[in-house]
Amino acid sequence: MEKMNPESEQPLKSSFQCVDAIEISLFVEKEGLFFYESLGKKTKDPRVRQMFSHLADEEREHIQTLQEKSRYLQPAIAGQKRDNANLSRFISEELKGKIFPPLTGSAAQNIDDDKQALDLGIESEKRSIEMLQSLLGKEKKLDVKAIFSHLLAEEKKHLLMLQGLKVKL
Repeated sequence: MEKMNPESEQPLKSSFQCVDAIEISLFVEKEGLFFYESLGKKTKDPRVRQMFSHLADEEREHIQTLQEKSRYLQPAIAGQKRDNANLSRFISEELKGKIFPPLTGSAAQNIDDDKQALDLGIESEKRSIEMLQSLLGKEKKLDVKAIFSHLLAEEKKHLLMLQGLKVKL
C-alpha cells in the first residue's frame, strides 16, 4: 500500500529522477560537511581531529562532484516541468537532522570526549547507510540507483575509517 500525502491525499512518490538523487546526495553531503567540521572543533586528540578534517574534505569533494553532475544535467532538464514538492518534502521529513544530528546547543555540549565524538560519527554513517539502502531497495531507475550506490560506497568507507580509528584509541 502506498504512503499517502496527508495534505493532498495523493500517494507520495517513491521513485526519484536522476536530478532528485543528486539533490538528495548533495543535502546529505552538505550536512556531513558541517557535522564533521563541527566535530573536528570539539576534539582534542590530533588523530581524531585529523580524521574529522579528512572526512570534511571528502564531503567537500563529493559536493563539488555532485554539483558538476547537476550542472551537466541542467540542459537536459531545462525544458521539463518538474514538481519539486515530493523532493522537498522528502528532504525535510526524512533527512534534515536525521542522519547527521545538529551540533548546536545542548547536543554540542553532550560531547564529553573524542571517543564519544567518534561514536556520534559512526552512528551518523550507519543512519546514512540505512537510509541509502532503503532508497536503493525502492528505486527502479538505474541512473538513480547508480548515484545512491556511489554515495552508499562512500558512506561505508567513512564508517570503516571511523571504526578503525576508534579501535586504535
